[in-house]
Amino acid sequence: MLYYEIMASGLFDLSGKIALVTGGSRGIGLAVAKGLAQHGADIAIVARTKKQLEEAKKQIQAGTGRTVWTFAFDLGNTKAIEGLFEDIVAETKGVDILINCAGTTARAPAEDVELDNWNQVIEVNLTAVFVISQAFCRHRKQAAKGGKIISIGSLLCQAARATNAPYASSKGGLLMLTKSLAVEWAKYRISVNAIGPGYITTGLTKPLWTDKEFDRWVLSKTPLGRWGQPDDLVGTAVFLASSASDFITGQIVYVDGGWLAML
Repeated sequence: MLYYEIMASGLFDLSGKIALVTGGSRGIGLAVAKGLAQHGADIAIVARTKKQLEEAKKQIQAGTGRTVWTFAFDLGNTKAIEGLFEDIVAETKGVDILINCAGTTARAPAEDVELDNWNQVIEVNLTAVFVISQAFCRHRKQAAKGGKIISIGSLLCQAARATNAPYASSKGGLLMLTKSLAVEWAKYRISVNAIGPGYITTGLTKPLWTDKEFDRWVLSKTPLGRWGQPDDLVGTAVFLASSASDFITGQIVYVDGGWLAML
């Protein structure tokens, strides 16, 4: 099938859908939000900083003309997530696609990690994903229309690296959470998948890509010979959010420049 025939078939058309993107004000989350909007979805974005949310809203609307809602919220406050989700549904009239992109990290040798830092990483990267996914599932069950959940994982779903024990543990847990929810919620026609980025240049990874030694190491381990950009994840996100992936669930797709393929 030729490219224009595929596009004409509507496989990747998200028109009429509403996507909720956590961590959607910058980096990977913003790139994914823009990509979904370019394919017809209206977008709700959640992030901590109202100023960054408003700037993201302007960028998405200017580039796509889609409707954008913003919600300033700290996902570390997991007890309030259900109320947040109810507010989002009330304002948007429904959510069809959930993108779990918000994340944090705490880099230190494992023996020096403070328990508060450990708890914060697990709370944001894993517990918050579970709680908001629960709320999404209940919403979609009531609507009886199915849905799509996509979580942003990591290479550290698959392998560890020194000084990253909290983050690796949270992402390893996210991989199994993805599989568990996929198995349980298939009966509701809710697909649950994840994307595993390789090394991507974002604000969160700035201490890494600005480190010359670490940069050389990343390039030496990546067959495609470069760091990824947030836009490199957009195609996979659109695919997993669209009807093109309706028979795919419980999977993680690594967008890593070949990293995991090479010894």
